This record gives sequence, C-alpha cells and structure tokens, in this order.
Amino acid sequence: MNNLADYLSTFLREYLPVERNSSQNTCDAYAYTFQMFVCFVSRHLKIQPSKLTLENLDVSMVIAFLNQLEDIRYNSSRTRNARLAAIKAFFRFLEYRVPSALDQARHIHAIPMKKIDEKLVGYLTQQEMQALIDAPNPKIISGIRDRAMLYLAFAAGLRVSELITLKLDQLSLNPHSPLIHVCGKGRRERVIPLWKETATALNAWLAVRDKTVKVQELFLNAQGNPMSRFGFKYILLKHVNTATKKQPSLAKKKISPHVLRHTCAMLTLQATHDIRKVSLWLGHADIKSTEIYLRTDPSEKLEALTVGNPLLLQRGKFKPPDKLMALLQSQKRR
Repeated sequence: MNNLADYLSTFLREYLPVERNSSQNTCDAYAYTFQMFVCFVSRHLKIQPSKLTLENLDVSMVIAFLNQLEDIRYNSSRTRNARLAAIKAFFRFLEYRVPSALDQARHIHAIPMKKIDEKLVGYLTQQEMQALIDAPNPKIISGIRDRAMLYLAFAAGLRVSELITLKLDQLSLNPHSPLIHVCGKGRRERVIPLWKETATALNAWLAVRDKTVKVQELFLNAQGNPMSRFGFKYILLKHVNTATKKQPSLAKKKISPHVLRHTCAMLTLQATHDIRKVSLWLGHADIKSTEIYLRTDPSEKLEALTVGNPLLLQRGKFKPPDKLMALLQSQKRR
C-alpha cells in the first residue's frame, strides 16, 4: 500500500514548481483541488486524510468526487474539467514513480472531459465603462487607487492575476511612450502601450502610494499588503453599484473582473476590425481563443451581409382556403 501523503507532497512541492516550472497560480489551483478531493475521500471512507493510500483514489472515487462538485457544489462543467485535469496530472506524475499504479492511472486518464457550452462573452459598452471609471472618488487615496486599477485592468485587458501581481519595476511611465511589461498565463510575456489617461491615473496613484511599504506589487490594500483577487472583486462590485445610478443598464449585466478584459477586447475589435491585434493585445497563445469575440460582435457579421446580394423572393398573394372545403376536410380527419 502506497501512502498518498508522501507522493502528493512531492507532486505539489517538487514536481510542479521545480520539474515542471509551473506558475504559482497553477500550483495553488492544484493544491486546492486535492484539498477538496482528499477531504471528500476521507469523509466517504471514514479514514483520516494522513492514512489514505493511492489505492483509495480509484476511478469510482474520482467520478463520485466530480459528481459531487456538480450536484452539491453546483460547479460548472468548466470547473469540473479543471479539477479533473489536476487529478490526471497527478497520475501522470505517478506513472514514472509507482509502476503498480499504471493500470489505475490508465483508467483515470480514460475519464472524459465534459463538453462546455460556448456562451457569448459579456462586456460593457463604452458609456457603461466610462461610468464605472468615474465611480471612484478621486479626492481620497482609496478612490485614486481604485480608479487606477479599474482603468488599467480595462485599458490593458489584464487578467485579474496579472493586475494584482504587477510590480513597480514592470511600469515605464515615460510621458512620450508609457507602457507596462506583463508576464501572463503560460509565462508568456508581452509589452502593452498605455493611453496617456491610463498613465495619468497610475501616476496619481504612485504619488499617494505609501512610500514606507516594502512590497513591490503596484496595488495595495488598506493594510499595505498586495491586493488580492477577492479584494479587487469587492472593489469592482462596489463601484458597479455606484455607476449603476448613472448607467441603469449595468444592473442587467453580470459583472466580474474578467468582464473588463472582455470589454477591452470588444472595443479593440470594433476599432481595428483585426482579430490578430486583439489576440496580441490580450496575450492569447492561440488565435482560436480570440474567436469568441467575433461571435459576439454583430458589426463583423453585418459587414458580411453588405458584401453579397440577397436572393429575391417571388411575389405571391395568399388566398385563404374555401370555408366549406375547410369544414369538410376537418370532418374527414376526425
């Protein structure tokens, strides 16, 4: 019997961060997956987590865990697939270290990923985004910070992880060509030029940012610690409530930090009509990831309508059936 704790510890502390050079976000996501999975197996088998073995993680247990995510925790298919991907990665790690687990790993690798509904992305109009940018109070320090965060997240199309981990040395606020250097998903780096208005908002925040704080992250919370993703989400929703008074249409939209990134993508696509530029701006590894914005933007489809000529319809005049014949035919059907 192989103790689970030993292999799981090596997987999370050595294999992912050292051998695979996985990002901290990936390591955290995998660790959280196994935190939930181990607790589920422990409750199900009534065994202490430290006494679980690899053999306890069979196919039926994995499937039961995935079903629990959807049926009890109401996780989406996308989240369910992410948890399954973490479990499969662990068993790929085991294949080269525990030969006796090869057959067990083969069965778990055979568990299929669920198909995901490709819904249209949500985004804000230019007027709605302007109302959101105007919501923070620029006369207080937190308002100056919030305005800079919201403006940068939108203008640069940043993921929330990219925004909260952005460091001071990644900024170059030269008056003639302000830009930021971003290390994004998959360790892909990109340089993003900024509008002068964005640079102005950032300079205003840097002017009031606590100089005694030693952390290098650009945005700080009230305690002087790096801003968290939950902190940014709280700030965003707070200002959405304020902006809704100016733009009531915001009340009908489900707004999350990622919606700001979608908004940047949609407005860039409408301005350039070039999906490749949008892909470069967002830092997508594959342009296929950017095609979702083509499906959402109706203007791109309207251009296709203007290229071709519509087919003509033959004129005709509808003549209602004779009332007597209609009566006889209805009697016949009975």
